[in-house]
Amino acid sequence: MRPRITLITLGVKDVPASRAFYQRLGFSASSAGNDSVAFFDANGVVLGIFGHDALAEDAHLPAHAAPSFRGVSLAWNAASEADVDAIIAHAIACGASLVKPPEKVFWGGYSGYFADPDSHLWEVAFNPFFPLSAEGRVILP
Repeated sequence: MRPRITLITLGVKDVPASRAFYQRLGFSASSAGNDSVAFFDANGVVLGIFGHDALAEDAHLPAHAAPSFRGVSLAWNAASEADVDAIIAHAIACGASLVKPPEKVFWGGYSGYFADPDSHLWEVAFNPFFPLSAEGRVILP
């Protein structure tokens, strides 16, 4: 058995509104979705969105209000510092909230953060130690 991540599901308040946000951001929605769930091609991983309370129910957990910080972030690695700036600006124009403007960071890269309309945290980073493949996937050393 080889571990892998094939799908990441985000619990959201309004699936159609979140679907529209992620489409504006540039993700292609699959025809497999409906008003209750949506799936997007995320370049080798599927990004899913599902109603927050329905996701909790599916996992047999109580549906509490989402905290402002969930202890997790999604990452979008970019090919350059300029790309980080452009991606963050695009996300803001699509309806995201700026959490941290892009800046040089202690580990030698350049990154910033935005939050989607449901406050899911996204890091956009240029990491000079993790080159990207032609498909935009991180190549680990």
